[in-house]
Amino acid sequence: MTSLPFTQVDAFADAPFTGNPAAVMPLGRWLDDATLQAIAAENNLSETAFTVPLPDDPDADYALRWFTPTVEVKLCGHATLASGHVLMGGRTALRFRTRHAGVLTVARDRDGYALSLPAWHMEPRALPDLAAGLGGAPIESHWRGGGYSLFLFPDAAAIRALQPNYAALKALGDIMLIATAPGEGSDIISRVFVPGGGVDEDPVTGSAHCLLTPFWAERLDKTKLSAVQASPRGGSMSCQLKDDRVTLTGACRTVIEGQFLL
Repeated sequence: MTSLPFTQVDAFADAPFTGNPAAVMPLGRWLDDATLQAIAAENNLSETAFTVPLPDDPDADYALRWFTPTVEVKLCGHATLASGHVLMGGRTALRFRTRHAGVLTVARDRDGYALSLPAWHMEPRALPDLAAGLGGAPIESHWRGGGYSLFLFPDAAAIRALQPNYAALKALGDIMLIATAPGEGSDIISRVFVPGGGVDEDPVTGSAHCLLTPFWAERLDKTKLSAVQASPRGGSMSCQLKDDRVTLTGACRTVIEGQFLL
């Protein structure tokens, strides 16, 4: 029997039982992909983050990969923030090398952490099948290659009222659907759905704000934004756009520490 360290963290959490839960599992070396996927399925959280130290890499401290219960993902913000929280120790910042998103940095920021991610831009595109599955009455739709869609709604009430058809959306493939509108008490509000990736509604989604931050920065003519994700758990973060990077700032709470027996 093999014992692996396990920490469950609520990322972008303002209070107990908020934010997005992530499992963080530091490894000494990579396990085979099938085992990593099976562990993530067993954990049954939005994402499980696996890390391996990189002592010979001058540009990164750890390699990092993320798995939902059903697939490996190319970018996950909240589980990266959680990994920084678990592994930071006495350091002020950590660098994570990823397979598809480059090197991501988590740094201490007062009582929380600042996460540096790439800024991603979208193009307007009609997405009738996705819009139908999402429901409501979006006034704009946008697309980015790799499976990212964004739908603009008139107000926060429309975001909170959404009741997507998850079966229909799952049949359309592994696509992230971001529903957003001007916020109430925050600059922006959103909800995020990824049924084709094994997560019907994601509680708080860092990677979605790689798209939301430049989208709203242009419309609101400001580079610093406050953001609320209106999932049932809920969570919030500060977003800043600078050149081709987005910095997301939020808090983490450790909720479970133990061993995963394999």
